[in-house]
Amino acid sequence: MRLQTKLILIICSLLAFVIISLGGIFYVVITTLLEKQIGEQALKVAETLAVMPEIRSAFDDKNPALVIQPLAESVRLETGAQYIVVGNREGVRYSHPIPERIGGLMVGGDNGPVLEGKPIISRATGSMGPSLRGKAPIFDKSGRVIGIVSVGFLTGNVNSITDAYQIEVMLVSFVVLVVGTIGSILIARSVRRSIHGLEPKEIGELYMEKQAILESIREGIIAINQAGRITLANRYAHQLLAIPEHESIIGKQVEEIIPNTGLMDVVRSGLAQSDREMLIGEEEVIVNRVPIKDFQNRVSGAVSSFRSKSELYRLAEELSQVKRFADSLRAQTHEFSNKLYVISGLIQLESYQEAIELISREASVHQNLVQFIMREVPDPVIAGLLIGKYNHAKELKITFRLDEESSFRDIPAHIDRSLLVTIIGNLVDNAMDAVLARRELDEDNKLTSLFLTDLGDDLIIECEDNGVGIPEDFSEAIFKKGFSTKQGEHRGIGLSLVEHALHKLNGYLTFSRSSQGGTIFTVAIPKYADLSQKEQSK
Repeated sequence: MRLQTKLILIICSLLAFVIISLGGIFYVVITTLLEKQIGEQALKVAETLAVMPEIRSAFDDKNPALVIQPLAESVRLETGAQYIVVGNREGVRYSHPIPERIGGLMVGGDNGPVLEGKPIISRATGSMGPSLRGKAPIFDKSGRVIGIVSVGFLTGNVNSITDAYQIEVMLVSFVVLVVGTIGSILIARSVRRSIHGLEPKEIGELYMEKQAILESIREGIIAINQAGRITLANRYAHQLLAIPEHESIIGKQVEEIIPNTGLMDVVRSGLAQSDREMLIGEEEVIVNRVPIKDFQNRVSGAVSSFRSKSELYRLAEELSQVKRFADSLRAQTHEFSNKLYVISGLIQLESYQEAIELISREASVHQNLVQFIMREVPDPVIAGLLIGKYNHAKELKITFRLDEESSFRDIPAHIDRSLLVTIIGNLVDNAMDAVLARRELDEDNKLTSLFLTDLGDDLIIECEDNGVGIPEDFSEAIFKKGFSTKQGEHRGIGLSLVEHALHKLNGYLTFSRSSQGGTIFTVAIPKYADLSQKEQSK
């Protein structure tokens, strides 16, 4: 059964139950009030007759009925009562709507309290049938009870009045039920539209899927309502905010958790914000903010996704390394193709000795470099980077020297190799760019050198070039993202990445002008943050 049908049936059932219950209660209340009102009316008429002087004095006559009967009938017709019966202490009637019953005894058996001087309202069956009646005692001048006045309304007549009310109640209830049914259909349609026609099972499945998706995303997700209170936060958001997972932040004001979050601006404007930078604590993050809109296209909240900037840097650097390795392979292929052409030409010229010397020289240089790197830089990632840079430098006609005193074997396990690749790769790239920018240098004098050492408690990386150097005016700006002295797009990123990587490794960088007019960049990275790390490495 579809959700809309279920809702209609549930609402109609509840509505019918409420209407029937209220109708029954209303009928009981009306009947009770009506009977009480008729009973009080009957009693008032009885008490009024009981104190009339004509009624009292007639009890002293030889035939009281001659005076009492006309008077009682007159009052009965005026008040609409079914009967007014006046009798003496023994219950002998002096008046009755049916004259033939005058002189007979009063019926009902409820005269006892009245003879004691108490007016009453009772239900009893008299000579005319079941009735609701009021009875009052008649006192003489000395205060003694000498008779009874009984004013009655037949129960059948009372029921006919209450039945009329019952019909009205049923009619009103039917109208309310019809209106309620129409309303329930409209409500069901509205609910179905607001939940996009989904069934409860489908909603439950979507909720579980949403939870799984939120926890699988490597981004912090926080959603707020229109009032700025947090309605959702995934596990990664807790990690970035340094809040334990068991400590719920749902229901809290987002500004209390993330000051200057900007989410409320999105709620107010309804405009999305993409790739904004902000600080959460000491962590730089990239933030995207999107408004949440209901089915009427009104903004009901906002959701923000944010990811650590360092992770994005790492990802970008990994992609950059893939590109560097590809460029290195291309350069190596190109270089060896040229060598093969030379060797082929020498063989065709029958200059066999020169061909052998060229092959031996090239093999010796490459083999010596590879063996040196494998011995002194055993980490395959860094070693692969150095070989790639060597090949790329050869393609650019730049001499790339790895200092013979270099050694990079003692690198603690906790130091992220990808960060070292970022630092070395970008320093070498910047050095080669600087050399190429110095146009007056011939091919034999274009030089870039690298020195690596792990002696002592620091890793030292020194990169030197004989390029154009860094103007003193720019010495403070070179680490800013996007700043570059070189022309072209996608510049001004390398040193920014280096500085960010050094920040993660607690290292630092200095630079100075080299003796050849270029720049020397020196990086120092502590091997251990504290003694415990040093002991663990041992």
